[in-house]
Amino acid sequence: MGGIKLSVHPLFFVFGFYYALTGRIFEFVIYTVTAVIHELGHSFAAARAGYRLDRMVLMPFGAVVKGNIDGMKPSDEIGIALAGPFINLATGIFFVAVWWIFPEIYAFTDIAASANFTMAVINFIPAYPLDGGRILSALIGKKTGEDRAFRLCRILGVLFGLLIMALFVLSCFRTVNLSFLFFGLFVLAGALGRAKDNVYVRMYTAMSEERLMRGMPYNRIAVTKRMTVKKLMRLLDYNALNEVSVFDGEKKVALLSQKDINKIIEKGDIYSTLEKFILND
Repeated sequence: MGGIKLSVHPLFFVFGFYYALTGRIFEFVIYTVTAVIHELGHSFAAARAGYRLDRMVLMPFGAVVKGNIDGMKPSDEIGIALAGPFINLATGIFFVAVWWIFPEIYAFTDIAASANFTMAVINFIPAYPLDGGRILSALIGKKTGEDRAFRLCRILGVLFGLLIMALFVLSCFRTVNLSFLFFGLFVLAGALGRAKDNVYVRMYTAMSEERLMRGMPYNRIAVTKRMTVKKLMRLLDYNALNEVSVFDGEKKVALLSQKDINKIIEKGDIYSTLEKFILND
């Protein structure tokens, strides 16, 4: 599979045009970069769990992630969801430190820190498609069932989006705040969007004649048969052809080619040990 595919929602351009008209284009750029940093946090955490982001759609105040999350443990889902806000918190703290060392660049560091802290705090709200909604869904999924938990979080997302839209309407009687409008539309679009689009997709190495013509690195790994597929995936080089020697103690019990590895990953049972697949084959 290729890398992350980036696309832009039409509302993003409308939002940018609004910021340009109000002379805040620099602020718009900062918030856009902050949203990308947020999604990269999810991407790094997803890669460690054996998944990768498949597609990112930039929208006002954030982004929506596309893919397939079937079979992921709640603990992994929570870890991936937390990674986005946490990297924003770390980035915000970094800019505060930079301001402390170089106070003359306060105008820049202030907006950069504010954007990251705002992105982190907003995403802790327990309403889908925000990360807080994903975390809540994962926490209550075992008791209520995944589908019911997801529906509940989507309902909370719709209610929260409508609340933000109501704040926009109220602002029209004083000072119009279009930020409420765009943020409300972002939440509603995510909450009402297709569920299967807003998740993750497993990753594996793609081998093709074209890549082989250019030459590919060869990566050899030795592991125990009691290693889980998830842990193995952390050791793989996704830009190389991988070959895995599986041992039981000091005895070599299997040699997995790249094709074998891909088949195991595609089965989606990443929490099982390699022994299960070797015995089945």
